[in-house]
Amino acid sequence: MNFDFSDDQQLLRDELRKFLVNESPLSEARRVMDQGLSHSATVWAGLGGMAVNTLMLPESCGGHGLGALELCVVAEEAGRQLAPVPLASTLYLAVQALLLGAGESQQLRWLPRVADGQIATLAAPLDGNPMARPRFDGKALHGSAPLVMDGEAAHFAVVLADGPDGRPLLVVAELGASVARRRLATIDPSRGFAALAFEATPAEALDAVDDAEALLDTLRNRAAILLAFEQLGGADSALAMAAGYARERKAFGRAIGSYQGIKHKLADIYTRNEMARAHCYYGAWALSCDAPELGLAAAGARIAATDAFGYAAQENIQTHGGMGYTWEMDCHLYYRRARQLAVALGSRHAWNERLVRELEARLDDAAAPQDHKE
Repeated sequence: MNFDFSDDQQLLRDELRKFLVNESPLSEARRVMDQGLSHSATVWAGLGGMAVNTLMLPESCGGHGLGALELCVVAEEAGRQLAPVPLASTLYLAVQALLLGAGESQQLRWLPRVADGQIATLAAPLDGNPMARPRFDGKALHGSAPLVMDGEAAHFAVVLADGPDGRPLLVVAELGASVARRRLATIDPSRGFAALAFEATPAEALDAVDDAEALLDTLRNRAAILLAFEQLGGADSALAMAAGYARERKAFGRAIGSYQGIKHKLADIYTRNEMARAHCYYGAWALSCDAPELGLAAAGARIAATDAFGYAAQENIQTHGGMGYTWEMDCHLYYRRARQLAVALGSRHAWNERLVRELEARLDDAAAPQDHKE
């Protein structure tokens, strides 16, 4: 069996890589950081020109009706270049929330705006921990959302709020003049977060949601796999950077890559990356067919990719020696992105707990027929 991506998906990868290498080099992430921008408008517009923002949208909403596998390819290539664009907030979170929780007529009102290049986000606790929520009175939002990915640039948001009866529900709101935004300082300024304050902000409840918290749980699993592909791309790029430096840098008349200590370091990065790749591919399969194993696959991919990217970013700095700690070198860009993505959907410990619960549930299911026979 062939577990790799199809020829068409590989072609998409090749075209994306050419575009991102030319238009989103690491210097673009630096520019966004140095100038205090919310994202790279040029790269985002270029991705829109390649129809990346329409991949999973229904054709009726201006999309191409493609599946999650193509979006996994996009995520990996964006992660490889540390692209400073609102892919995660728009395509992994807001769009997925509307696909899962909005009826056809509601999708027709909101999703075409993503096809037109607008930015969307999700205002909800991504780590699953409870926090204060804004209040929805049936027509408008009141209150605040303290930590919103790309909240500074988003045109609209899907928001977890307390409904008129006090129960949580998901609403979609225009982020216009009635919303106050405050940019937050983060370890990776090329991927911004903001606090939002709603003052009678017009909103409407998603009309196909029975259980808002259950939908958010599914949404986290989906986003975890897509972010894992970003982490995998970043880890591969960090390994390439470390290996390239090890071939060029000489000490005592030899390239440092010829020394055993550096060889082992690079081999360890490669091993972790390949382990993460296996988990990511399993996750891509589960996501593409909405398999019952989605929760298990998401936890495995999230943990393996977090470990791989964190280790690769750290050892890339070590391979560069003292120079790796300087602002002029690009090593810290990988380290920043690795650390921020590691907590974007909850800590590694939270995903460890989720993995344990998923495995226990599978063991219980496997034991159930034996108990029945007895």
